[in-house]
Amino acid sequence: QVELVESGGGWVPAGGSLTLTCAGPGLTIGYYGLTYGVAWFRQAPGKEREFVAGIKWDGGSTDYVDSVKGRFTISRDNAKNTVTLQMNSLKPDDTAVYNCARDRQNRRSYVSSESRSYNKWGRGTQVTVSS
Repeated sequence: QVELVESGGGWVPAGGSLTLTCAGPGLTIGYYGLTYGVAWFRQAPGKEREFVAGIKWDGGSTDYVDSVKGRFTISRDNAKNTVTLQMNSLKPDDTAVYNCARDRQNRRSYVSSESRSYNKWGRGTQVTVSS
């Protein structure tokens, strides 16, 4: 059973930075060397869940929603089974619950931005950016 745990959320003034970490056994490398892509999604009150950033199983490519490009960076450490989302120049519109998720497919050849591609989810961490 893969349990994902997010950490690093909190309150920050606009323009500030936060670093979110997702960790859990089997997050990046599971049994028998199976290796997975990981993504971050977010959901603000009254809004639908939104893809934020994703990283391919080998770290060879990343993808971001347009609104965070140039401000957020996703990275992974397969040895530590962690994925990090560095968030800079935060804006009030970034306020949401952030969830990490593991791809359901071993070694997908691209980064999927669709939530249905992910079958393991953390409970989320709240990020609040004040204006």
